Amino acid sequence: MPDPISFVDLNAQYLLYKEEIDAAIMRVLDHQRFIHGPEVRLLEDELAAYTGCGHAITCGNGTDALQLCLMSLGIGPGDEVIVPAFTFIATAEVVPLLGATPVFVDIRKDIYTMCPVSFEQAITPRTRAVIPVSIFGQPADMHEINEIAGQHDIVVIEDAAQSFGATYRGLKSGNLSRLATTSFFPAKPLGCYGDGGAIFTSDDDLAASLRMLRNHGQSRRYVHDVIGTNSRLDTLQAAVLRVKLQHFDDEIQQRKARASWYTAALKSSPLRLPTESADRSTVWAQYTVASAARDLTREALEAAGIPSAVHYPVVLPEQAAFAAPGCRSGALQAAREAATQVLSLPMCAFITPESVRRICDALGAAHSAMGD
Repeated sequence: MPDPISFVDLNAQYLLYKEEIDAAIMRVLDHQRFIHGPEVRLLEDELAAYTGCGHAITCGNGTDALQLCLMSLGIGPGDEVIVPAFTFIATAEVVPLLGATPVFVDIRKDIYTMCPVSFEQAITPRTRAVIPVSIFGQPADMHEINEIAGQHDIVVIEDAAQSFGATYRGLKSGNLSRLATTSFFPAKPLGCYGDGGAIFTSDDDLAASLRMLRNHGQSRRYVHDVIGTNSRLDTLQAAVLRVKLQHFDDEIQQRKARASWYTAALKSSPLRLPTESADRSTVWAQYTVASAARDLTREALEAAGIPSAVHYPVVLPEQAAFAAPGCRSGALQAAREAATQVLSLPMCAFITPESVRRICDALGAAHSAMGD
């Protein structure tokens, strides 16, 4: 009986770094500063240095990071924020939470990121911000999006929840726009052991505002300059992330190697394989293929004991949560196609060649059975 395959093998990662992680956690248990402990500020300095931006502000999770960005810009009722129709709901749900209106636009068919043309067509005098998502580990067309946004005084917020560590034209994801966010959810490329997130900016004023907003609007203890929220990364999670960050670049290389194994084994299959644009790199948060027979393919994988994931099977404007008047979208052909076709295969830095071979063999058998 072959060993089971994990979609993301967090246990293998932990066992590799166990001594370092256990020691980091014990240091926190010893000093007992579980909120705003020294590891939090050290991690923020290290994250800022890693991305090359001026400031990294940690917070409770990736969703809070997006909401805090909008709060720092004063976005609220009467404002519009443009988001891709094909992404996790967090990108868009923070918009109506502040009373603003999400406007949904289409994606590129090949790499699933926001289509700059669709973005430009959706702009109105009420547009205040745009949130391109660097999906599946690869940055969006940030140069084009920044240029269009600059012509209309629109703030760009990169949702880099899946792309921390990726690059675009020589710059790191997280340092490609005025504001950016990421998530440290355990299954992300850089994940902690619970919820966590961060915001990146080189704008000193925004950074100061964000630090207040994440901590009840405090400028100093018991002095509250603005209405804020409670969204702090706890010290234990910061300690874990500091250990993982030391190994992160090596893990990225391991992810790239495993993506190449998949691509080599599946190059003759009927699946549409993921691509990496020439001017950017991906951290392979997922290895996501596309198939017109996705459901049958997934069922065949399941029968072979292989996990897979369907990301975002319903485009956001068709979700009941966005049925309120005012929410609008243009033509979403590529987004709707992606929602019905994409399938993510097991991917992490620790998946073995044998597991990749099993997965690709199962896919080959499934397509042969379907007559492809």
